[in-house]
Amino acid sequence: MRVPEGDGPPEVGVPARRCRCGADGRRGPHRARRSGPDPVDAPVARRARRRHAASGDCVQARDRASAREARARGSRLARPLVRGVIAAVVLAAGASTRFGSPKQRVLLPRVLERLRRSSVDDIVVVLGAHDVDTGARTVRCDEWERGPGASLRCGLAALGEDVEAAVVVLADGPDLDPRAVDRVIDAWRTGDDSRVAAAYGGVRLHPLVLARHVWGQTPDVGLRDLPAKLVPCDDLSPPGDVDFADET
Repeated sequence: MRVPEGDGPPEVGVPARRCRCGADGRRGPHRARRSGPDPVDAPVARRARRRHAASGDCVQARDRASAREARARGSRLARPLVRGVIAAVVLAAGASTRFGSPKQRVLLPRVLERLRRSSVDDIVVVLGAHDVDTGARTVRCDEWERGPGASLRCGLAALGEDVEAAVVVLADGPDLDPRAVDRVIDAWRTGDDSRVAAAYGGVRLHPLVLARHVWGQTPDVGLRDLPAKLVPCDDLSPPGDVDFADET
């Protein structure tokens, strides 16, 4: 018996697979993979590149800083230390009443000659009661009668801004030793004291070094009551303190 068409179990359909075929019916090549960066991996790669670049920048910055420091060290070693100016202030403003005449005219040339043999860079002489002809730069103190401190303030005010310290010397000390001047200057440079004075046999005399930042602390009576580091100069002659003509 013939089985009628359409009878019997239905055929199970299988979906047809798409055929990547060309016009001639042959299977064509697979589609090429997208050549651009993966959209997921791209941000990670960018962050890695930024970290690498930042790391390189830091290394380069450190290298440049190290090079600058090395050049600076070499520059400091190649040239001597630059020191400020040291000026001497010679107090010669007194009336010299006990001497009988202006003792500055007799004693000051000897003091200046000895100062010029020291390491001071500049000299200023403070005048007051008497005029004195001298080869040094002079400044007149109209308030000299107030005391030696007033004269010293006038002398300090006449110094340039490049002066870092002043050496105070009295004009009536003709036996001043230039080595004492250099000794107190060296002690001031190598220490941290604002005032440094020469001492002879334990007695504080002059020269006296004053750092610039204490110039404004000068009273009218002078500096004898202000503390100072003492530098022994027992092996040198004291400068002297001439009050009378027969002491010259």
